[in-house]
Amino acid sequence: MKKTAAQFEVVKVAMIGAGGRARSVHYPSLRDMADVAMVAVCELNETRMNQVAAEYDIPAQYTDYAAMIEREKPDVVYAIMPPHHVYDLAANIMEMGVHLVIEKPPAVTTEQAKQMALLAKKNRVITGVTFQRRFAPVIRTGKAICEKNGPIHSAAAYFYKNEVGGQPIYKGAMEKLTCDGIHAVDTLRYLCGGEVESVASDVRRLDATFRNMHTALVRFSSGATGVLQNCYLMGRRMFTVEVHSAGVSMFGDPEEGGQVFADGQVEPVRVLDPWAQCKSHEPHVAFGAYAINRHFIDCIKTGKQPETNFEDAAKSMALVDAIYDSQI
Repeated sequence: MKKTAAQFEVVKVAMIGAGGRARSVHYPSLRDMADVAMVAVCELNETRMNQVAAEYDIPAQYTDYAAMIEREKPDVVYAIMPPHHVYDLAANIMEMGVHLVIEKPPAVTTEQAKQMALLAKKNRVITGVTFQRRFAPVIRTGKAICEKNGPIHSAAAYFYKNEVGGQPIYKGAMEKLTCDGIHAVDTLRYLCGGEVESVASDVRRLDATFRNMHTALVRFSSGATGVLQNCYLMGRRMFTVEVHSAGVSMFGDPEEGGQVFADGQVEPVRVLDPWAQCKSHEPHVAFGAYAINRHFIDCIKTGKQPETNFEDAAKSMALVDAIYDSQI
């Protein structure tokens, strides 16, 4: 029997995975929450498991996640691992009736993501995918400011990296847009709102054995038009967005800050500093990881599905498919 909201004074979290991604953002985010207790960790690499258990004072360690869930009875499991390893584990956890949070993307294919969403519904579990860019203070605040002047009529998301001569992700197990650039895809969906109506795209392999440049124009049912560019041959790493409403625009980077312009003025009417907004000098707080994890925990406590649940995440996967399938 699942707990009611009133029983969740402290949310018991069991962690699966102790790799770099988990340790850089998820463990510190959950550690910072007074109403969260990380009760156990499961990891096949026992050296990493012991290190993370000591660092975050996690009392129980396992190499068998099913045994961990049965004995520790967590309220939610965080399974942080590469997407091509997660499906069977995620399906089993949901069939055990336990709420689940995973990293992006939720699966290898859109069909897998949709099946995971159906399993979540069948087993009545809360799910979350860590698309933290849409929770970054700069992006969240910038969109809200623009919406005060009316609906968003256009937006853009650009994800650039300098990987000239680089290799495919996970040795080719995943597509770059599906596994990495999906951050920009999901952010564009968030900025524009509504459902995808039409897509025109250009996807290329530039001096590479894999597709490393993705450009798309997307029309949404909200009336907004979105522009996406994801490319690995740029001069530097950069994740930037544009948000435009009637007479107001925000240009921003969740890590480097943003500027809001209005009414034809050359100088910004507001400057968005990620550190000042969250009143922290910790990257996991300033760049959105803490905020999305706080959102997940609040949803566990109230019994609501998170904004980035499996059903919604499948829509971001579907837009990736549309970008590949709608080339000009």
